[in-house]
Amino acid sequence: MNEIVFKIESGEDVTIFAADGENLLTLARKANVAIDAPCSGNGSCGKCRIKLLGGSVGGERSRFITDEDAAEGWRLACLSAADGDAVFLVPDIASAYLSRMKIADLSSTSETAVFNSLLKNLDEAGLKRGCGIVTGSVTLTPPSIDETMPDNERLCRVIAEKLGLKYLSLPYPVLKTMPELLRDRDFSINYAAQIYVGDGLSGGGPSPKAEILSLLPDGGPVCGLAIDIGTTTVSGLLVDLETGGILAKAGAGNAQIRYGADIINRIIEQQKPGGIEKLRKAITDETLLPLIEGLCRSAGVTRSQIYRMTIASNTTMNHLLLGVNANFLRTEPYVPAFFELEPFNPALIGIELAPTALMSLAPNIGSYVGGDITAGTLAGMLWNSSEMSVLIDLGTNGEIVFGSSDFLMACACSAGPAFEGGDISCGIRAVDGAIEACTISADTMEPQYTVIGGGKPVGLCGSGLIDVVAGLFSAGIINGKGKFIKEGDRISRDEYGTGSYILTYARDSAAGRDISINEVDLDNFIRAKGAIFSAVMSLLTPLGFTIEDIGRVLVAGGIGSGINIKNAISIGMLPDLPEEKYSYIGNSSLTGAYAMLISSDAQKRLHETAKNMTYIELSTQPGYMDEFIAACFIYRRPQ
Repeated sequence: MNEIVFKIESGEDVTIFAADGENLLTLARKANVAIDAPCSGNGSCGKCRIKLLGGSVGGERSRFITDEDAAEGWRLACLSAADGDAVFLVPDIASAYLSRMKIADLSSTSETAVFNSLLKNLDEAGLKRGCGIVTGSVTLTPPSIDETMPDNERLCRVIAEKLGLKYLSLPYPVLKTMPELLRDRDFSINYAAQIYVGDGLSGGGPSPKAEILSLLPDGGPVCGLAIDIGTTTVSGLLVDLETGGILAKAGAGNAQIRYGADIINRIIEQQKPGGIEKLRKAITDETLLPLIEGLCRSAGVTRSQIYRMTIASNTTMNHLLLGVNANFLRTEPYVPAFFELEPFNPALIGIELAPTALMSLAPNIGSYVGGDITAGTLAGMLWNSSEMSVLIDLGTNGEIVFGSSDFLMACACSAGPAFEGGDISCGIRAVDGAIEACTISADTMEPQYTVIGGGKPVGLCGSGLIDVVAGLFSAGIINGKGKFIKEGDRISRDEYGTGSYILTYARDSAAGRDISINEVDLDNFIRAKGAIFSAVMSLLTPLGFTIEDIGRVLVAGGIGSGINIKNAISIGMLPDLPEEKYSYIGNSSLTGAYAMLISSDAQKRLHETAKNMTYIELSTQPGYMDEFIAACFIYRRPQ
């Protein structure tokens, strides 16, 4: 056996033993060492760079490792194998995707305004706030030798009478604790109860039903969780269910990233032995549970005080979260295991909250349009507007919704990898060291940029990529096909004549090498931005609509928060409309999950909206490829 030591920069060393030939990326995953591998280890992204500090290593050389890199000890973990004892440096940038991911600032003024706007919109749409959870206290007449009514009947009758109900049920988890609590409190007890009007999905019933959720000897807020599970990041709110007030907010990187930046690679990883449970634990044990603990600490509550949990995530994430085989989502005819589910206790998937807690998932409408988009559609109020609207969710994947109160159509396009650092040689996610905004002088060709976290740059994230491409095009440095047509100090060419633009020279870079964007990168970006624009047009054109018919464009998602709308329009990524028609609505998936949590009416409306949405599979849509090819140029679409 070989002793492999991973020396994590800014972290503790991790040692694992390996047989000859064992893959180093696989070993790192076994040892819970975070190494970014957007391509999930197939050698195509060049991002899992580690440095051999001592010993020997086997495996093949990658085209991403230059002779100079190799001489310094750099290797790709996914193409390297154990070949004796060895010590490897895992640089900060390899693990920053999890520890220093840029998460939307949920406490910012703009995000607060989004939640306030939601509450106003719900009120104006006639959707009442409240999820039917009430708290109170009662004092019972103690039993006696002459009055031996069972504890459960005694308790339920008194609480039902106070709430004006004919019947109140007592679940088993509450029954277990009831006898001692009643006597410890001299038959004066606090309670939390749930009043259901209908099933929340298919409509109301003739009379309400109710159950006791908990007996609270010490009182305290009755809490709920609203969670957005994105492919890259996860965000959450801890909410007082009685008032709807937000008690705490937090975000984190999705630990499943180590198994691939995109959902297809994660589905493939899920098919390996033990993969279903491995992917489930990555999101529950490594991501959600620490996030929930942090929220509870911030609010000064315990997990046992959380009774409701709503989750909005894409169709694949829903499958991976529940430990359901997602393989059939990626193979024709692309059928998911479910679109919507009845609420269930999250303890079944390893998330222990209150014993009577229930978790609800925002419904999916297609293989690649999930609950995050239906929740976003609810939050964006497209279903309640006579104006033709477009919702564009820019995350790891791109999803589009078009319509009004009369109809809604949705589709998904494969645009994510480039915007998240994949397929771009200098691309990284939005972590410390990423260039997030940039301008390029048409006269000098010199760039000016801002870096997340300050300091020297390491690479280029999605919002910065859009700015760089727009800057190169407007400065006349590249043409509409993404080919370099100017020469200068910052333009370099390889032995094949392929051009590159140097954003940062090695001496000014934290990566220790030039940060540059080349023609291959530009081609990958053009296809990604073309996928977004052609998806919009593929929803409009079959119905006889044009860009001029769009009244407003709502931009949502992690990447959407940082992009320069003017630049995105100028390169043909977004429809050429006046900028005032665009608005950024934050994390619409989380906002929709929050609406589900605090309003039973909103949750019912969400399910109704999802059932009325038409899902378009672009791969089978006539004319889509024509639209896509037409969009694969950098140009401003004429009005």
